[in-house]
Amino acid sequence: MYELIVEADFAAAHALRGYKGECENLHGHNWKIQVILKAETLNGLGMVMDFKDVKRTLDNILERFDHRYLNDLALFKEENPTTENVARILYQELSKRLPQRLAVSKVTTWESASCGASYFQ
Repeated sequence: MYELIVEADFAAAHALRGYKGECENLHGHNWKIQVILKAETLNGLGMVMDFKDVKRTLDNILERFDHRYLNDLALFKEENPTTENVARILYQELSKRLPQRLAVSKVTTWESASCGASYFQ
């Protein structure tokens, strides 16, 4: 099994509904995203996938989050825009856009240098 690791980032604000504490107020993060893809085989060039193609796909997904108030996005009308939910949504969105021979192994979303959450199946 091979793994490919790609990182990206975006800036966004959110407020956690129902949370008792500072995070219930509007605040922002410079989010760092780490994606791990896995594949059993390599392509004809000896790669899992070209890093540029993975990064472009991830950046296209992140465009809808970057410099936004996450609570306003339809994705977060029913659930809180927590670090955990952001990781799950990115995992699901990326999974839809990859070639079939690849799978998302894990997505980790960091809201600060010392706090993050991962989603994997």
